[in-house]
Amino acid sequence: MKTRTKTKLSQEAIDKIVVAQADDDTAWTPPVHIRKAKAATVPFSADLVARAAFFARLHREASVEAWLKRVIQERIDLEEAAFAGVKRELRAKNSETQP
Repeated sequence: MKTRTKTKLSQEAIDKIVVAQADDDTAWTPPVHIRKAKAATVPFSADLVARAAFFARLHREASVEAWLKRVIQERIDLEEAAFAGVKRELRAKNSETQP
């Protein structure tokens, strides 16, 4: 069985290969077209947006979106920690009841 070793090319070596093959259409694969995914949108009431904007300014965030992202990330971290704690408690409880 043959083993294939990967040689890491330097940036300069890669550049030389690309320049040498630039005009050779057979050296290139067909172009890949990628569509940008649409950002998720969540409808909020005007009152909620105003309250969020107030707290974003209060916390000196660059934008309401940045503040919301931080708040959501913090909340998810809390939820994951709580979930992990409950799982640990259930496992401990189950191990106590097992013979």
